[in-house]
Amino acid sequence: MPMALPPTAPPSRDFDALPPPPGALTPRAQGAARVFLVLALVALGLWVLHPFLPALAWAVILAIALGPLYARAERRWPPGRHNLLLPSLFTLAVALVFLLPLVLLGIEAAREAHDVIALARSAEQTGLPVPDFLAHIPFGAQASAWWAANLSHPKAGAELLHHLDKSTAIGLSRSLGAQIVRRVVLFGFSLVALFFLFRDRALVTRQVLTAITRLFGPRGERVARQMVASVHGTVDGLVLVGLGEGVLLGIVYVFAGVPHPVLLGALTAVAAMIPFGAPLVFGAAALVLLAGGSVVPAVIVVVAGFVVTFVADHFVRPALIGGTTQLPFLWVLLGILGGVETFGLLGLFLGPAVMAALILLWREFTGGAAEAA
Repeated sequence: MPMALPPTAPPSRDFDALPPPPGALTPRAQGAARVFLVLALVALGLWVLHPFLPALAWAVILAIALGPLYARAERRWPPGRHNLLLPSLFTLAVALVFLLPLVLLGIEAAREAHDVIALARSAEQTGLPVPDFLAHIPFGAQASAWWAANLSHPKAGAELLHHLDKSTAIGLSRSLGAQIVRRVVLFGFSLVALFFLFRDRALVTRQVLTAITRLFGPRGERVARQMVASVHGTVDGLVLVGLGEGVLLGIVYVFAGVPHPVLLGALTAVAAMIPFGAPLVFGAAALVLLAGGSVVPAVIVVVAGFVVTFVADHFVRPALIGGTTQLPFLWVLLGILGGVETFGLLGLFLGPAVMAALILLWREFTGGAAEAA
């Protein structure tokens, strides 16, 4: 009968209690090495993801902006086991909000393509006739004479059209096609990331707040919440107010007889989201009316446009954005303009968020200094 062996003790897993191997770094050097490794991995990850960082940033901004609405819908219809239906519906709604205006714009452009081609052929054969409205503006005689001398004869029209040769047109088409494909791919990645942010909303929020608190303490959490509030305020103050301006001026376009008032109203809404952008659109609409000889409707469009934008920019937007972010509207405006200059359309939301964080840190710093004094 074989002899039973005594039970052996399990190996110790307390590696910290073991003596360091020969040649090991000191604890301080090991800490520095860990920090370097983390920074290197973060830099490598950002380098790998940098083509898709704008798409991820848009997904985060959309998730933050739609967070309160999604939370209400989640309370109304609690998610199931897999939590797929509600995130899918919200993601689909976001896709339709962006895609439907583009589809309508494409349909409208296709309808106008025939008229544009006819105008180009007419300009090549007979030149461009002098518009009637030039006679009613200051220095109209000089402008009419210049137009007649340079644009009203067939040779001028042919020269104008032949400036774009075949190779230039092919190059522009290829560049435009590549940009469209790239934008479509990034938009698709944004939608995918947005779906997962909706689905794992509670988990992601909890992890982000935990990481911020561990890294920066309670002050870091306050800064993060202030940045989120600034995104909410910017969405309300820019997007919603811009849509309101587009609707109101679209109604003015209808009564003033502006061609394609729905399309111009949509363009006004998009331009109104950028400070001082709406006057470019309703100014162009007024010029179209002037070109057709409708002077009074053109004046009505300009006056109504400036009234609507003045009220929106000086009363509604400061109340919405400044009240939410607790920022003076000057800093909000600087954040928006600087953000657009630096990051493009993404800067509409990143700029005010950064300004809100900096102003909060400044107030806490100067408030602490005042209390210490």
